[in-house]
Amino acid sequence: MNEPLPHPHLLLELDALRDKALAADTLNALAFSMANDLYPLLPFHQALVFAQHDSSLELLNVSGLSRPSEDSPYLVWLRRASRWVNTQVPEGEPVWLTQDSTTPPADIAEGWGEWWPSGLWCVPVQHRDGHRLGLLILLLEQEPPAILWQHLKGLVNTWSYCWAALTRQRRLSRWRPNRKQMLLGLLVVGALLLLPVRQTALAPTEIVSRQAQIISSPIDGVIERILVRPNQPVEAGTPLFSLDETTLRSRAEVLGKEVAVADAELLAASQRAFDNPQSKSELTLLEGRAQQRRAELAAVQAQLKRTQVLSPRGGVAVFSDPNDWLGKPVVTGERIMQVADPTQPAMQIQLAVADAIALEPGAEVTLFLTAYPLTPLKGKILETSYQARASDEGVVAYRLLASIDGTPEHARLGLHGTAKLYGGRVMLGYYLLRRPLATLRAWSGW
Repeated sequence: MNEPLPHPHLLLELDALRDKALAADTLNALAFSMANDLYPLLPFHQALVFAQHDSSLELLNVSGLSRPSEDSPYLVWLRRASRWVNTQVPEGEPVWLTQDSTTPPADIAEGWGEWWPSGLWCVPVQHRDGHRLGLLILLLEQEPPAILWQHLKGLVNTWSYCWAALTRQRRLSRWRPNRKQMLLGLLVVGALLLLPVRQTALAPTEIVSRQAQIISSPIDGVIERILVRPNQPVEAGTPLFSLDETTLRSRAEVLGKEVAVADAELLAASQRAFDNPQSKSELTLLEGRAQQRRAELAAVQAQLKRTQVLSPRGGVAVFSDPNDWLGKPVVTGERIMQVADPTQPAMQIQLAVADAIALEPGAEVTLFLTAYPLTPLKGKILETSYQARASDEGVVAYRLLASIDGTPEHARLGLHGTAKLYGGRVMLGYYLLRRPLATLRAWSGW
């Protein structure tokens, strides 16, 4: 005998429930529809919608409430009761639970008698692969007819499809490792921290010459002319700059007159000494005065010869803009420029104190020039300073000098870049925590 067809009103209600499920844009909206919109087909005391998280349940919606957010005694008890109910529901099919057919724990049985009716109809919401997504619990006085489940099965499948679609990204983002996975992860991280790695540091660097001679002012004076241009090749004996000679020439003329006067006085005293014995005592004094004037004149003439400074060797003149020096007063020994040999380039590294690592002469260095980032230069540490000084940028740093392997064409004097310094091998944990530990010890004093 054929089964009777469902009533058209039931089909319309089921179709409307499917449309509401498909229209839900969040999991909470779907749970609200599941808890409230089924009442016209199956009147219940209350409907509860839970989301499955491993072995625990999360209450999403209670019929009649927009959001179960209060921490009432009923909701506190419901958290314990839901875990027990979840263990009584097998996979796939709904289950009718009563106090007579089951033996709940004493605390759950006490709350059941106070807040729940005689029976629970528990409908699991399952994914197509078999794992449970959630649980719908309907509080009823009597078990619903078996034929009802045949009509509601399609609606439950629609709920599970929408549930899976709405929680796919959420499930991935809320993945939580279990205890075994956490222990395994900690062991892997601990093993990684023990791996030996090369200690490195980065520092600003400039290309300089290993054979560079400082050219300073030989006397006090004023720069009159700069006779070379920056980075101009020079030979030994090439004039580099000259000092103003006006003051020295005037002094030389005055001293020349004073020498003539001293000689005339000495000659007159010598002639008087034949007739006047007292004039003989003046000869020694006048002769000493004449020699003093000649010595002063010779000193000024020697300074005049030093007003033009010549290059002591061949190389390249390294200095700033010539206009910065014209008319500038200088003192003896003040640095004006350098004459550097461009065929012997080297790296001058300013390693900040905060980034300093243990380096010895011979440590490897790789320089990445700003102008040529794709063609790094290789070299080794030649010397290191033991005292840190403030650089031009105001950073306290150690000065290091490193060689440049080979004869690269782009290793031109004055180019800047960033050098990577390679120290000894240390554990990865020390490499990562070195600076935080140094900062912590400096802050705490421990």
